[in-house]
Amino acid sequence: MNNILILGGTGAMGKYLTQLLADRSRIVVTTRKKRTSLGNVSYIQGDAHDLCFLKLLLNDNFDVIIDFMGYTTDEFRKRFLLLLDSCKQYMFLSSARVYSGVDGLITEETPRLLDVCMDEEYLATDEYALAKARQEDMLKNSERNNWTIIRPYITYGENRLQLGVLEKERWLYRAIHGRTVIFSEDIGDKFTTLTYGYDVARGIFSLIGQKEALGEIFHITSNKSLRWSEVLDIYLSAIADKIGKKPKVLYLNEYPVFSWQVSKDRIYNRRFDTNKIGNFIDISTFADFNDGLKKCIANMIENPLFEEISWREEDYFDYLSSEYSTMSEMSCIKQQVKYLFYRLLVYRLKRILHCI
Repeated sequence: MNNILILGGTGAMGKYLTQLLADRSRIVVTTRKKRTSLGNVSYIQGDAHDLCFLKLLLNDNFDVIIDFMGYTTDEFRKRFLLLLDSCKQYMFLSSARVYSGVDGLITEETPRLLDVCMDEEYLATDEYALAKARQEDMLKNSERNNWTIIRPYITYGENRLQLGVLEKERWLYRAIHGRTVIFSEDIGDKFTTLTYGYDVARGIFSLIGQKEALGEIFHITSNKSLRWSEVLDIYLSAIADKIGKKPKVLYLNEYPVFSWQVSKDRIYNRRFDTNKIGNFIDISTFADFNDGLKKCIANMIENPLFEEISWREEDYFDYLSSEYSTMSEMSCIKQQVKYLFYRLLVYRLKRILHCI
């Protein structure tokens, strides 16, 4: 029985991977929240960013470490050798956002933004895609071969659905509360690839303990793609099926708040060649995105679980759509006052100054 450590393994992919491994491995999963251990799965509460916490965990011997954490480049530099030396196989969750924009299918050899981007302002940052690429380089230059790099792209599940760069708290919450969904037309005709989190977990599972996976990079995605405008249509149709009314949409020429994630990823076509991971798992068994997205929408409407709503963003979207949130949606008077201050004063003042 393998001894496996999953760092940050309670998200859209990690929870499914834990389920797949539970019957055949002893698993330790780090979590920020208290969770009940069961059977072969032990949840250890703590912050895996904390190097002292990590070193305590690694006093145990692990066959495999699967790392879902998001690190800064400096954080990773301080721990990657420790992680490599503490297991037989270190599986690093990178991201397919590392790739530059290309016209055709993306392969694992497609140039990365870090290698070809000429935008000095962007390269001076430690933005997510750059950080992941720099961390990949540390593994590749480590003179060790017990690593496997995984590059998933956008994953969806019962608790996660993205629209462009908007998480469900920033678009689905608005839709089911009767307010207008904000959509950026600059990405509308771009192809994207959405993969069910369970299928990505199955792909990771297929690589565990495989000698052929050591020192290799795999993106794990569906081999089907669709335009962002088609994703929006699927969402709107699924919501209408559940609540009996199609949400309104405000179409903007571009995303209203600057985001590297838009300008260095969503603005590109993202379609993937899956032949490499296809040597380990049958990609044709991955969930159909049309059915999968609709089922997840239905589940979220029946069981609405949202993370904390950013009322600073919500009041701005309300301003753009000329709508108002109800005060009862906010948990305290402080939130209500801030919302009204920005909604009624700040944004109106900005509009006046813009017109002068």
